[in-house]
Amino acid sequence: MRSYFKAAALAVPLALTAVAAGAAPLVTPMQQAVAQAASADEAIAAFYRGRDFAPIWMGEGAEHRRAAFLWALDTAPDHGLPVGRYDPDTIRAEFAAARTAADRGALEVEMTRRFLRYAQDVSSGIVDPRRVDPTIKVTVPKHDWLEQITAFAEGDPYAFVRSLWPTTPAYTRLLREKLRLRGIQDAGGWGPPVSVGGLSLGDSGPAVVELRNRLIRMGYLRRSAVASFDAALESAVREFQIDHGLTPDGTVGEATLRALNVPLEDRMAQIVVGLERQRWMNKPLEPRHILVNLAEQHAYVVDDGKVTFDTVVVVGADTPDRRTPEFSDTMTHMVINPYWHVPRSIAINEYLPALRRGGAQHLEVYSRTGRVNRANVNFSQYTASNFPFSLKQAPGPRNALGRVKFMFPNQWNIYLHDTPSRNLFARDVRTFSHGCVRVARPLALAYHLLAPQTETPKADFDSVLAAGRERRVNLEDPIGVHLVYWSAWVTPMGRANYRGDPYGRDAKLLSALRAAGVELAGGRS
Repeated sequence: MRSYFKAAALAVPLALTAVAAGAAPLVTPMQQAVAQAASADEAIAAFYRGRDFAPIWMGEGAEHRRAAFLWALDTAPDHGLPVGRYDPDTIRAEFAAARTAADRGALEVEMTRRFLRYAQDVSSGIVDPRRVDPTIKVTVPKHDWLEQITAFAEGDPYAFVRSLWPTTPAYTRLLREKLRLRGIQDAGGWGPPVSVGGLSLGDSGPAVVELRNRLIRMGYLRRSAVASFDAALESAVREFQIDHGLTPDGTVGEATLRALNVPLEDRMAQIVVGLERQRWMNKPLEPRHILVNLAEQHAYVVDDGKVTFDTVVVVGADTPDRRTPEFSDTMTHMVINPYWHVPRSIAINEYLPALRRGGAQHLEVYSRTGRVNRANVNFSQYTASNFPFSLKQAPGPRNALGRVKFMFPNQWNIYLHDTPSRNLFARDVRTFSHGCVRVARPLALAYHLLAPQTETPKADFDSVLAAGRERRVNLEDPIGVHLVYWSAWVTPMGRANYRGDPYGRDAKLLSALRAAGVELAGGRS
């Protein structure tokens, strides 16, 4: 990463190399070597110019900084970082081998480059999310290299290194879970997979023993010698199902069997991916914000770090033109009794064939001059390329957006909204929309968002709804909205949750992390 700091000049000052007639050199050979090595990078050059090219990694007083950085690199595998980028063993050998001023000066600057690379990796992420998948529109936090290396050099180096790590509870809990799984892996893992499904209360046999043993190793069940599917085992299965987004019926069907048999190494990989995604969001979030987890198909309102409202949602279908993107924006208003302005892609691909047959009577047809009487239009003469009309659906019980939509205007035209199609919310995997986010509890969400600005949010909302006309209601305090894709997280109670990879984005990110040198089983033994 190149710093955004703009130095006035990059050249090494001539005074560093000038020697007055009969006088001693103005600088030491070490300073000259540092100046030469640093000149290729404007931020690093500016840093060393500001300290007269004095080193920070070697010489008197540098031991504490070296020790702090080497400690950080020794712990880098715990964070799922590509330790090969800044191998601590190699660094120790390089310090031992550096003898000449030129070698030491070059190593001094190289250490600073490695430190800044580490700082970027651990605080903002290893890979560029937009290169992983074009539907990941996340803007990662960037930091000024000059400010970072200056703060490190002038302060407590251990404290500064720790400050680079994301401090969110979500990141910290994922780190702990990664270390916990590593301990289980070192102890032999979760044991053999469960061989067959279709298990329920009262069953017995080898498969039940496999199920019990696996849940014991996973931490869902205390050790026992019971060989039958008893009430305790049924309760453990339910807890497992809740943590994996499955219907908690206490029986081991096909979906539960598949989740039970995911290898421990695959769950560790999800944790590593989750850590990278948390680094992408290593920035202060709004005191009140909305998180929409696309991998979980769930939305949350968070107030001062605590979830105050949640609801299941339906997100975009897994097709190239419908996958809901990941991004952050600001919710400014809601629209009650909304019109649905049919996107052109839907109009020509889904409704034009129906219009040709005389269908889609629930839609109004508009030209540039106003509403059109469809009885006077021969729709068979139009194709996708020359269709001149736009389509709208008036407010009402069949409106595709339901009774309310929640707006955070963005270039992808994504928003949250109600829907008359209620049956899809009962599915374990809810990827069915054209890209927008359908909310299972839209009215409750509206009341919750309006509560800070009125003493009677329900009555106020319901009176507008009963009028039946479209109306915009502004939020006095706009709310941050973050569409994320977290397939692994840990609850405040320490329960690890895992979901699938509905859009295949985790698989792409995992591949990118491996290409960057991340060892997925990495960590201290």
